[in-house]
Amino acid sequence: MVKRILGNRLAGLAGVVAISFSAVFVRLAEQTPITAAFFRVAYALPVLGLLTFLLRGGAARPLAARAMAFGAGLALSLDLYLWHQAIEKIGAGLATILANTQVPLVGIAAWLLHRERPHARTFLAIPVLFLGVALISGLGRPDSYGEDPVAGSILGVVTAFTYSTFLLLIRAGNRGASHPVAALFEATVGAAAGTLLIGALDGGLSFRPAWPSHGWLLALGLVCHVLGWILISTALTRLPALETSVMLMLQPMLTMLWASPIFGEWLSPTQWTGALLVLGGVAYLSLRGAVQARPPEGADMPSGEPGALPGRTG
Repeated sequence: MVKRILGNRLAGLAGVVAISFSAVFVRLAEQTPITAAFFRVAYALPVLGLLTFLLRGGAARPLAARAMAFGAGLALSLDLYLWHQAIEKIGAGLATILANTQVPLVGIAAWLLHRERPHARTFLAIPVLFLGVALISGLGRPDSYGEDPVAGSILGVVTAFTYSTFLLLIRAGNRGASHPVAALFEATVGAAAGTLLIGALDGGLSFRPAWPSHGWLLALGLVCHVLGWILISTALTRLPALETSVMLMLQPMLTMLWASPIFGEWLSPTQWTGALLVLGGVAYLSLRGAVQARPPEGADMPSGEPGALPGRTG
């Protein structure tokens, strides 16, 4: 039993480390936002398809669940496209921190859609988080890091909304699945379709990135999208919610740790203050819970227990 718990913890930590490189690989690839988004899911698709077949033996899932998962993928395609633009404008570390502001948004969405009343702490945390976002933008100060920190901050918050949509849809699409890889595969199919559509509208999608860009995009698809998500989704179902919340909060901090020496993402004091406010607010909600769950009716919805609302896993 102890070995199993330790194994699950190690798997969860390995998954968090894997996804913490997502924004780093995007910057290293030096491709357009939509190109990085497309190749992330394109490289992941065949591996996830094979895993889905092996783990489920080709068993069919309900059409409604598959449609939800596909819709989640469409939301993910928009999320990745916007998030990669935020990375360009404000850096890998701050873009990842900003994207994690989705935690209270999912809590509020659960209230509106599933009658799960938010705790008062959720509403108290929101102004703190957005104060942090304002400080991350640099407030126009010349020492602020980023090509366009104000636009990057706005895009980072918008990605929190798109990622919240993805989370809500993928949860619905994952109901009744024997293994989370099935819903992830279907969502990745939707994301591939969505990135092709956005690419046609954006005009910036390139199907011929040169090496070593291809290598970084391959790592983005296999290490972050496949390995990281599978390890984390497995750990989420086998470990206490409090532990998984602590693990997931490591992701933005690790991304900051990698990005500072690799890209020279040295923040101004104002931006550091904002980053700490956002991380502190998200950590508080993740550990204490953002919503009060209604009596269970067999639905797999976010609970009011600490850690029920995960941080960004991509």
